[in-house]
Amino acid sequence: MSALVLPLATTPLIDPVAPGWQLVTAALTAIALIVVLIMGLKLHPFLALIAGGLTVGIVSGVPIEAVLASFTTGFGTTAAGVGILIALGAMFAKLLADSGGADQIVDTIVGHASPRMLPWAMALVGAIIGLPMFFEIGLVLLMPVIYLVARRSQLSLVTVGIPALAGLSAMHGLVPPHPGPLVAISALGADLGTTLMFGVLVAVPTVVVAGPLFGRLAGRWVVVPAPTRFDADEAAAAARRPAFGVTMATVLLPVTLMMAKAIADITVDDATDLTRRTLDILGTPLVALLIAVVVAMFTFGRGAGMGRAEVGKVVEGALPAIAGILLIVSAGGGFKQVLVDTGIGTMLADWATGANVSVLLLAWVLAVLIRLATGSATVATITASSLMVGLVDGLSSGETSLVVLAIGAGSVFFSHVNDAGFWLVKEYFGLSVGQTLRSWSAMETVLSVTGLLMVLLLGVVV
Repeated sequence: MSALVLPLATTPLIDPVAPGWQLVTAALTAIALIVVLIMGLKLHPFLALIAGGLTVGIVSGVPIEAVLASFTTGFGTTAAGVGILIALGAMFAKLLADSGGADQIVDTIVGHASPRMLPWAMALVGAIIGLPMFFEIGLVLLMPVIYLVARRSQLSLVTVGIPALAGLSAMHGLVPPHPGPLVAISALGADLGTTLMFGVLVAVPTVVVAGPLFGRLAGRWVVVPAPTRFDADEAAAAARRPAFGVTMATVLLPVTLMMAKAIADITVDDATDLTRRTLDILGTPLVALLIAVVVAMFTFGRGAGMGRAEVGKVVEGALPAIAGILLIVSAGGGFKQVLVDTGIGTMLADWATGANVSVLLLAWVLAVLIRLATGSATVATITASSLMVGLVDGLSSGETSLVVLAIGAGSVFFSHVNDAGFWLVKEYFGLSVGQTLRSWSAMETVLSVTGLLMVLLLGVVV
């Protein structure tokens, strides 16, 4: 398996602009600064990443004009490549939520599950809802249902909730078009369709282990009743919903288009073949998500009885909530570009090649360390993928996709007190800090390690 041991680079890399010790100092100083600014001074990650990018260049001895040019180039490239996809994904998720389509998925799947199968059903619901939605949005959307299911089944809130959280978190960290995987794909030049296909293969067993199986244990360690702060029945009945089949078909439409493109690229050798060319266009992330949004305007919007003005208002309302995410991701692209242009990636590639280091394990460890330090899965993904840029040259498309997934798995490792998601789960579930660590934080760790193991297993045959 060539991805387990880093091959010699086959494409020219940017020469380091300074001695190795100076570049290492620059990278560590910048990462430490980002950690201090985010954790200690509570500065917004957007500003922290700008400061980190400038620090890398200045400590490396690069003229400030060149550092600024490098950062703005990376910022603009990332905003153009990833920002559009994030915006389209947010529009789609908003239509799904406001139409009642998400409630329809939840109620249909949970309603047909026996009490014994409820944790498995909740994991499936979390994964499906997690495909188009950000973790925080999916959590807020699912909490009334988690409360209701826990009350009716007389199960611990943790037993029911952990599987749903595992589904949401796995999709967020491993499966595009979520921001983290998209950033890593863009930074490392991975193929989106291949990464999507492998991401689903990794996510399914990972959700099973970290969700229903671990949730059964966590439910014994942490027993809490479901609070009555939400009335799930009223929330679920608030909208005239689109049919379940229509909802599922719409949710899976962009995924299907992107996977069809990946399969066609693998199975059809003739690049001029009409079928392959058509699928290449339809499966391009921008086109696939644009088609999904347009279709959702009818299936979710008009299907739920919304008028044209209401549909337009829903789509418009999706954008303000993601402004911060777009800025963070784009600033991460600028930070990445400064790292690349100073030649730090080249230095790491040379070191890893000589040391015979597993590139997948190295990618995971880097993401884990940054995740533990900053508490942000997105910052961990951005920074780790930036540091891995020079190490993927010479890898095949499939192997590069596995590096993306290794970073994604590492980015969700052990959520703790410096992670906003930690406090969100704690408050919604009514847990103490200790209970949150034993349930949510432990689940994230199981998910991260299981994800790495699945990536390594896939690496044996890729």
